[in-house]
Amino acid sequence: MKRWNKVGAVLLLAMWVMSMAWAQRDPGPRPGPAGAGGAYPTLNANELAFFNQAAARFQVIDSVKGTIEAGSGLGPTFNGNSCVMCHSQPALGGSSPGLASPQNSVPNPQVALATLDGASNMVPPFILSNGPVREARFIRNSDGSSDGGVHGLYTIAGRTDAPGCTLAQPPFERELSANNVIFRIPTPLFGLGLVENTPDQTLEANLASTQQARSRLGIGGTFNTSGNDGTITRFGWKAQNKSLLMFAGEAYNVEIGTANELFPNERSAVTGCVFNGTPEDGTELLNQNPGSTNYNTNIGTASEMSSDIVNFAALARLSAPPATAAATQSTSNGKLLFERVGCALCHSESLTGGASPYTGMGAITYHPYSDFALHHMGPGLTDGIRQGGAGPDQFRTAPLWGVGQRLFFLHDGRTSDLLQAILAHGSASRNCRGRQDCGSEANGVIRNFQTLSASEIQDLLNFLRSL
Repeated sequence: MKRWNKVGAVLLLAMWVMSMAWAQRDPGPRPGPAGAGGAYPTLNANELAFFNQAAARFQVIDSVKGTIEAGSGLGPTFNGNSCVMCHSQPALGGSSPGLASPQNSVPNPQVALATLDGASNMVPPFILSNGPVREARFIRNSDGSSDGGVHGLYTIAGRTDAPGCTLAQPPFERELSANNVIFRIPTPLFGLGLVENTPDQTLEANLASTQQARSRLGIGGTFNTSGNDGTITRFGWKAQNKSLLMFAGEAYNVEIGTANELFPNERSAVTGCVFNGTPEDGTELLNQNPGSTNYNTNIGTASEMSSDIVNFAALARLSAPPATAAATQSTSNGKLLFERVGCALCHSESLTGGASPYTGMGAITYHPYSDFALHHMGPGLTDGIRQGGAGPDQFRTAPLWGVGQRLFFLHDGRTSDLLQAILAHGSASRNCRGRQDCGSEANGVIRNFQTLSASEIQDLLNFLRSL
């Protein structure tokens, strides 16, 4: 009888999913203007100028030595050659581009990157022109110990500005066959200065305010913290980075291969593949902006005299949150359902930041739809990777602001369908026996979601696409 109950439950779930698929659908990325990618609207002239100059730095394409494309520091291994390559949907600073719908016809730029400037790379099988920009991590080393680090998709071998480098790509085919590869897609940068400026006490109070309601649904929640000062870390899929500067410095080193003042050592620095001194990106002693009247002097703006990573962090810090679409009867009803089934217990609508040195950005109440806490998501979403205090199946609650124009969902970009992304939140292991750290903390919410009618589910999806 127990076996029949399990089989029956699986069959009923499959029938429910099929019936719902016929009844409603994800409306897809919201058309029209991006409503994102610009500066925070109250910045003064100097702050706005810093943002605009930082945005220009964000779009610079890197080559190995700066002799082909304008920037330098690419490789020896890399996943992209500019920040905007990964952060461009629906605007500068967003998430991954890709051919996810007819409305969005920009193919994944990582495909063409494989052989740019003479590089001799093969495109890995998980990088598709209609799929998301991805980074790859190996779960284990060859000796069975934990790995968890990023393995660059490509190397500079064969490039015309990297003579003599013969560094091979990682053995992705072999590691894929061993189920040893997991993926991550880029997270959007819009409005993150407000997140960075939110006091720890605010995040802690917000989490505590829903403790009883979360407990009734089996939802836990904890914060990832810095091993140095014990404060809450909040950026990245597992909230592993403390600050936007750390987030930018790590990404520049890992994704593009550029050594910088936070990560000063070259990755994969094998003989014959290192062409620059380190750090490759640092504070400017002379103004290197050719458009500046003070070019090649020790006078310049904050942007001109700062490193790339300071500029990248400033872009995120001074950017405006994404705008929402005008409410309709459907989206208003969907918001109520979002709260009723329990989604809002983790995807907190509102938080309030602290005092800020930037004009008009202090004590602002903003709407990220996240508690920035870690939650166990169970075996269906586990990636086997530990980062800081985050375990293999723990992820930071993904902020939902801007989700209306995103193309890919979940940490690995496995789906471009919001309904599938919602359902993927629910999973349990046969051996959980009630342990909260085993199944997904979202299981209770997913059960509530599955009691909704087809029209109610459509309203909830429409609400999410309005964000």
